[in-house]
Amino acid sequence: MRQPSVISRRVAAVAVSVVLASGAAACAGPEDAGAKSGTSGKGSSAPQKGGTLTVLNAEAQTDFDPARLYTSGGGNVPSLVFRTLTTRNREAGAAGTQVVPDLATDTGRPNKDATEWTYTLKDGLKFEDGTPITSADVKYGIERSFAAELSGGAPYLRDWLVGGDTYQGPYKDPKGLASIVTPDPKTIVFKLRKPEGEFPFVATQTQFAPVPKAKDKGAKYEEHPVSSGPYKVVRNENDGERLVLERNEHWDPGTDEERKAYPDKIDVRSGLDEAVINQRLATSSGADAAAVTTDTNLGPAELAQIGSDKALAARVGTGRFGFTNYIAFNPKVKPFDNPKVRQAISYAVNRTSVVNAAGGSALAEPATTFLPEQEAFGFTPYDHFPAGKTGNPEKAKQLLEEAGFPNGLTVTLLHSTAQNRTTSPEIATAVQEALGKAGITVKLDGQEPNSFNEKRWSVKDAPGFFLSRWGADWPAGGPFLAPIFDGRQIVTNGSNYNHAQLNDPAVNKEIDEINKLTDLKAAAARWGALDKKIGEQALDVPLFHPVYKRLVGKDVKNVVISDWTGVLDVSQVAVK
Repeated sequence: MRQPSVISRRVAAVAVSVVLASGAAACAGPEDAGAKSGTSGKGSSAPQKGGTLTVLNAEAQTDFDPARLYTSGGGNVPSLVFRTLTTRNREAGAAGTQVVPDLATDTGRPNKDATEWTYTLKDGLKFEDGTPITSADVKYGIERSFAAELSGGAPYLRDWLVGGDTYQGPYKDPKGLASIVTPDPKTIVFKLRKPEGEFPFVATQTQFAPVPKAKDKGAKYEEHPVSSGPYKVVRNENDGERLVLERNEHWDPGTDEERKAYPDKIDVRSGLDEAVINQRLATSSGADAAAVTTDTNLGPAELAQIGSDKALAARVGTGRFGFTNYIAFNPKVKPFDNPKVRQAISYAVNRTSVVNAAGGSALAEPATTFLPEQEAFGFTPYDHFPAGKTGNPEKAKQLLEEAGFPNGLTVTLLHSTAQNRTTSPEIATAVQEALGKAGITVKLDGQEPNSFNEKRWSVKDAPGFFLSRWGADWPAGGPFLAPIFDGRQIVTNGSNYNHAQLNDPAVNKEIDEINKLTDLKAAAARWGALDKKIGEQALDVPLFHPVYKRLVGKDVKNVVISDWTGVLDVSQVAVK
């Protein structure tokens, strides 16, 4: 899974603290700025069309090509230009975890065993040049995502479509994929290798955006991709460092119930220092009064300053994305092959100190389950090894003795040196201190991010004990549990996310059975039950789920933050 940019935010508090402490930013914020999680921004006045929305980001919106983007990327900016067969429900909180129609008339019609999905396009769909969007354009857009020169997108279709594992894209094979059928200009049919009840979620990804074959310029298409959404690209500087969008006059809001498209113009400026972003949003002078960020969090020091300023606090949006930070075990390495050792560590963990190391309770919530605490994932509460808030060292010592280590043991914990508050030295130190009270001496092995990732994702070189994290590409149990616990997804010559190298036939079979379900609520219940069952084996120690806190400019209205992305949805924002 490609890690979303919303996760790895370093804390940059010094510059913005000066601004906040000085009171320079103590301006009245709108009532609808979304201070609470899931706030949809119903202020005293209705959002109005017009104006320019500025997006201030740290990471550039690179590879602005629907074939190369991973899901919606860039905090929803691509979805302003690229419409897909289905999309996220653009509502706040849990309601935003639902998949809804976009270009299609519904979320898809499966055959009996969910190995075939059929979609029908809405009437009146047009590209930015006024030409009609057809099913052939959707098919071609998907097929070009298989080209080696356009790599980077999500891998699901390569694995799911019949023939997808060998197809090399339309530049080498212009005949196309036989498993994508377009019997008429409005109908498109997908034939899958195995049942996939969550296919409507995959159809939200940018690979499903239509691309007119006549306008395709290969790797240069990103310079001016043809819009199917409410905005079109008019400037793309330095590979997404500056991206300017203006209205697409051929977008028909009557065909699009999700995107509000209030501003006349969207100006995305990236490559900025995070402290500068938060400083500009706090001060909210000039154009920054109508600015937002989709990738820069507030840190503990910044939140402490904001807490004393009601006007600023009213401009902080809170988001939750389906993500779990955890301790991973490789049971192939001693002593972690002993379940009692893994259980002892599970009991010894002090989640309060871990949460504090992650930025405090405003930025992290303790976790005892692998699945995030959201209904869409199938969250089922359990705590098989109750450590309480501060750990249970006595129970841990008892288990170590039963495991043959009456005098304790010494282990090494791999972590990243990046200051990301997820797999960082602070988290590792918190784990080290807690386990020390249980007689477990932890030696810390800090590696720079690339080396850290290479080791934790390697079947050959993975240590027995390390920090890790996982987030789902859509809010359901499948993309959360299958990559981590499906034995058939163990990768021996590439990035392996099944750290425990679990290959349990019963688990694999249950994953297959759930994938057949097109009733997503029923599937969610099964994912939750499977999570609880796997959790009994202590193959990991869930630590916490991150929380995202972000400022918006004082003239920003209609803030919507869903539990699908955890970030502000720019398709809903209005400005004064």
